[in-house]
Amino acid sequence: MEWIGLLNYAVFMAIFIGIYALLAIGLNIQWGFTGLFNAGIAGFFAVGAYVSAILTSPYAEGRIGGFEMPVVIGWLGAMVAAGAIAWPIGKVCLRFRSDYLAIATIGVAEIIRLVIKSEDWLTNSARGITDIPRPFGDLPYVQSQLAYLAIVAAVLLAAYLLVERQIASPWGRMMRAIRDNETAARAMGKDVPFRRLEAFVFGAALMGLGGALFAHLNRAITPEAIDPMVATFLVWIMLILGGSGNNRGAILGVAVVWIIWSMSEILTDRLPAEMAVKAKYIRVFLIGLMLQLVLRFRPEGILPERQREAEISTDSAK
Repeated sequence: MEWIGLLNYAVFMAIFIGIYALLAIGLNIQWGFTGLFNAGIAGFFAVGAYVSAILTSPYAEGRIGGFEMPVVIGWLGAMVAAGAIAWPIGKVCLRFRSDYLAIATIGVAEIIRLVIKSEDWLTNSARGITDIPRPFGDLPYVQSQLAYLAIVAAVLLAAYLLVERQIASPWGRMMRAIRDNETAARAMGKDVPFRRLEAFVFGAALMGLGGALFAHLNRAITPEAIDPMVATFLVWIMLILGGSGNNRGAILGVAVVWIIWSMSEILTDRLPAEMAVKAKYIRVFLIGLMLQLVLRFRPEGILPERQREAEISTDSAK
């Protein structure tokens, strides 16, 4: 029945929204609360996906793996590996200005992508890793999807609550102080380089977890899935549109952008084949147009940071 197909698609889309919400919250920790311009999200996403796949997949000839560990161990390993990769990158790159940091993280993400594509012994190169276990994967399709959606929602809720708790604490106020006036924060005795590194590693770990959830959803991971357009720049658009510095805004931005991205694909797929290929670029146009409108009429995002929202209201009253 058609409604069953629509339900399946809605559940599938909700899972993706949950996974991308983790990426957006990770970026929000780095950019929204600390002012770190990370343009290499796809790299940390890929590290998390492949590490979890290696730890949990069965033995395969010609590559490392076959550990068949529990999925939870794979997810924890993905977070640790992404954070471990982020630490030396941050140690070297966070001394640069924001534009140099962006260039450096793009370069690191590209190095990770090339390693993934070329190292057979580690990632099975272009063929990728298959037979990745999925929680409740033995259930019928609809029940399996709903069960995985529940897991993703629980993980997202836990991450959201933990980050919100940290941001509401003195740590969060300190990070915003570093973002808004680094010189003043140094004068108050704050260890700015260490705290920026802390936020960079924390955000990268959440990005790695998002990559792990993505790999187990598809039960396979290949280099084609690590597309900077979808795994980096789309996440930036989601965060800017939803509201940088506000985790609820980040999640809302993910939902809005992903629904438009997916629904426009459904519409373009109904066109004749020769037109459908060209029409797919309309998706990029629609997202770009929406971003331009938001930046023009509400530059702080749909749900701005609460502190900034209060300042905007005060300015309007004047």
